[in-house]
Amino acid sequence: MGNISVKLFGKNLHNPVFNASGTLGYGVEIEPLWGVETLGAYVTKGLSIKPHHGNLTPRVWEERYGMINSIGLQNVGVERFFDTYFPFFKKKKTPVIVNFFGFTEDEYIACAGKIKPDRLIIALEMNLSCPNIKAGGISFGKEPRMVFDIVKKVKAVTKIPLFAKLTPEVRNIVDIATAACEAGADGLTLINTMPAAGFDAKKRNIPLKGGLSGPVLKPIALRAVHECSKVVPVPVVGVGGIMDAMDAVSFFMAGARAIQIGTATFIDPYAIPKIIKGVSNYLDANGYKKIDDIIGIAHEK
Repeated sequence: MGNISVKLFGKNLHNPVFNASGTLGYGVEIEPLWGVETLGAYVTKGLSIKPHHGNLTPRVWEERYGMINSIGLQNVGVERFFDTYFPFFKKKKTPVIVNFFGFTEDEYIACAGKIKPDRLIIALEMNLSCPNIKAGGISFGKEPRMVFDIVKKVKAVTKIPLFAKLTPEVRNIVDIATAACEAGADGLTLINTMPAAGFDAKKRNIPLKGGLSGPVLKPIALRAVHECSKVVPVPVVGVGGIMDAMDAVSFFMAGARAIQIGTATFIDPYAIPKIIKGVSNYLDANGYKKIDDIIGIAHEK
């Protein structure tokens, strides 16, 4: 079997496959099917400084090649997560990446500062797709200057490595990635969902507006990973439309050091363990000894 262990911020992970934020709840939900320790690291639901109720139903809309969700960042808040759910990961000895967000700069800073370093916390993952309510609702992640400012301020209050999770809804994602790294981001997660709407022709209405994920997003995510990983000096985590092992391999070849699985789990709850095994089998079948041998090897004609 090919060796798929990776090192991230000086910590050894037994594989480079994580869940995408929000797609495995608080981790305990998947336990009847497979153990959360199967993951290289668990990524939390987006956490805010205070509990957030999210949106009214319906929250999910299925499309032919993807899924639209409008959960609205519902979560129990950072304090309750660490009081109630974090002990579960300690028991499982499973590394954790803490996804967090805010609707103002102060909320981002307060939330990051609330999270104390722990040997199991690999990194924080900063969701930069949130609307800045003090700037007319524009996403924090849409302008390089805004990205630079918020990342720099958050870095000043935490000693934990920081991933910036970027929105694809920008003119040039390389410029955004560069701004995040110049401000001190230790890694990038590429990419978040794309804005979309579900249409019901029979009822003649629009039941849901939200973020589009799934297979339709893969080419966009792969381009972002490939272009950014060539420019930035930090690890890139690829996410967007990874449905099987060959999709995963594509992201590694594009330059991702690790990947996240989201929509695939809604179609097949065993998708993550299958992908982990499939990537290892791919390395073995093609004469690669370790995952590092294929990271970033894709080239343009």
